[in-house]
Amino acid sequence: MSAGLVARLILAGLAALAGAAAGEGAGWPPPIGVLAALALAALVLVAERAAAHARIERLVWGTVGGLIGLVAGLAAGVVVRGLVPALGPSALALGALLGSGLGIAVGIRRGSDLSGLNALLFPRPAPERASKLVDTSALIDGRIADLAATGFIDGPLVVPQFVLRELQQIADSGDPRKRTRGKLGFDVVQRLQRLPGAMVEVDATDVPGVAEVDEKLLELARARGAKVITTDYNLNKRAELSGVTVLNVNDLSNALKPAVVAGEAMRVQVLREGKESGQGVAYLDDGTMVVVDQGKRWIGQSVDVAVTSVLQTSAGRIIFTRVRDEEPARA
Repeated sequence: MSAGLVARLILAGLAALAGAAAGEGAGWPPPIGVLAALALAALVLVAERAAAHARIERLVWGTVGGLIGLVAGLAAGVVVRGLVPALGPSALALGALLGSGLGIAVGIRRGSDLSGLNALLFPRPAPERASKLVDTSALIDGRIADLAATGFIDGPLVVPQFVLRELQQIADSGDPRKRTRGKLGFDVVQRLQRLPGAMVEVDATDVPGVAEVDEKLLELARARGAKVITTDYNLNKRAELSGVTVLNVNDLSNALKPAVVAGEAMRVQVLREGKESGQGVAYLDDGTMVVVDQGKRWIGQSVDVAVTSVLQTSAGRIIFTRVRDEEPARA
């Protein structure tokens, strides 16, 4: 049993005892006093529950409106009693009741119109935005800087120190391609830090007992309640299994690509041989792979193709096509 329920039961019991005592003093039967007290206690509990879910400005303006209405109602009651003396104190009571009720209703309903005063008296903290941990693959990919520059990424971007160490290892590699990728990752971090309005934080928190960078990233994301920005397909899947929200830049890029439907015609340049026998591979301007059935013989040439199917994955989109004309135009 919760503490709130116990407090309500105690309030009801005390109200019943007080009602019985008050009814006995007034000459009423004890059950009448108990029922009246319980009814008042029920009204108090209803008001308490309503107040618990109401915004503070509505409570304040309702109270202010009630007080103003009470004064106005008493003034009106005095005037009415002066005009009709036979009404006596009932005119004051009725005026106070109607005036305060009207004032409370008007204060609650119209208090929100005072937006400037509400902002001054009841400032609200800005909602906390979830931080986003940036993976090594997202930094090397580089598109995250473009997204941040356009303002589509809100909230602080957090680059863990162990991600920077992994970038340093890649930049120090003996492979020239890896060195270039590592340096590109550092350039992206610097670009993010220079963006106006962007909040970029380097987190020195480590995850003891965990050696793998991806696992450290997931553990840190769980501890901070953060999301992970990545382009790594495998990390994407591991995060989903771990209950960590992932923002995959490839998914966003694929969602923004124009839709391609079966039967649509396009013109591509076949660049190399595909994995299957006779296949050729071409690429669209946005990097989408186009597999041309029996397109091996057209390598180095432009050819008109028709879309047969589209395969969509987190790693990218693949468009499968067939040659429309037997004699393609020379590039």
